[in-house]
Amino acid sequence: MPVPPKRTGPLAPLKVLEIGHYIAAPFCTRILADLGAEVIKIEPSGGDPFRGWGAAVDGHSVWFSVHGRNKLSVVLDLKRDRDTVLKLAARADVLVENLRAGGLERLGLAPDALHAVNPRLVIARISGYGQDGPYRDKPAFGAIGEAMGGIRHLTAHPAGSSDLPPPRCGISISDDLAGLYAAIGLLSALWQRDAGEKTGRGRVIDVNLVDSVFSLMEGMLPEYAMDGRVRQPVGAAIETAAPTNTYPCADGKFLCIAGNSDLIFARLMAAIGRPELASDPAYASNASRCAHREALDTAIAAWTRTLPAEQAETLLEAADVPCSRLYDIADCANDPHFRARGSVQEVADPLIGPTLHPGPAIRLDGDGPEDVVGWPGPAAGAHTEYVLRELLGRSGK
Repeated sequence: MPVPPKRTGPLAPLKVLEIGHYIAAPFCTRILADLGAEVIKIEPSGGDPFRGWGAAVDGHSVWFSVHGRNKLSVVLDLKRDRDTVLKLAARADVLVENLRAGGLERLGLAPDALHAVNPRLVIARISGYGQDGPYRDKPAFGAIGEAMGGIRHLTAHPAGSSDLPPPRCGISISDDLAGLYAAIGLLSALWQRDAGEKTGRGRVIDVNLVDSVFSLMEGMLPEYAMDGRVRQPVGAAIETAAPTNTYPCADGKFLCIAGNSDLIFARLMAAIGRPELASDPAYASNASRCAHREALDTAIAAWTRTLPAEQAETLLEAADVPCSRLYDIADCANDPHFRARGSVQEVADPLIGPTLHPGPAIRLDGDGPEDVVGWPGPAAGAHTEYVLRELLGRSGK
């Protein structure tokens, strides 16, 4: 019977029950687990379907090594083992789920039923469209949240430049955002319950994929309300700042340069051998530079095209100009800054062998980044016996 190591971190006293699959709820609970919370992940027989995604070693998903880290995996049938689920909820502080809207109710685990056994339980519900509204019953995955939330419109190619459909950003960003918002919401509800208003009652948090993406739309909604304007795709540029763009280099790679302020712009122009542009009235302010963006970007690209990306980056960094090559995952894994900060960590995973994990995005003084990965994602049901026997005091289901 595997016994997990002692948990550390600011959330070590927190007990979390996850009824999650794929990405959103498990991402939320991974954040909590990285901060020390006890997370019991309920999985069906065969495990979370996410275990079948991506690359695998001997049938074990390498993605799940990160996705399920620091969690206790328990295999239960949510319908047949409802009483056990309620007993786990009775000892928990938080329950996180991402079933389709109304999924808990269909399982006989509605918030009322959960609060009947634990009035203090905070319940975070993540769905595609929310627990109410005319679209609540529609199915959704992360791509749908991106489409309806507005971000896919903005990641399109600028008008007239391509007939290709707007690309996704490369990750399931709406799931990850919803997981982050759920974590913020439940910590807020815990504060209100215990330290703020001290209600003693657990609240229900409603988070969805569409709203999570829509929340990122900056000032676009009041702009539309003002005069009906609709922000359009601008490619790699920023509509309100110049020069900020991504420029081609001699080795086929790209360099992102942000020369927004007047002082940085002057340093950038000197570095690329065009100091006269810094004193040109046409480029004297950010507003004027935005008005002449195309000519300015052409001048910068003429310089970057003559150099490999890493060399151009080195020259601009010496001039104190914000810039970066576009990193792929190999660049991240081998970068000395990532390694020095523990943002990339070597982990021994008994299921897949030596691997790499991302370190913590949240750092607290006194806790080293190496303290975050207590154990990698376990096999499905690895902790069923431990949870039922040691935590619930039972010898079986």
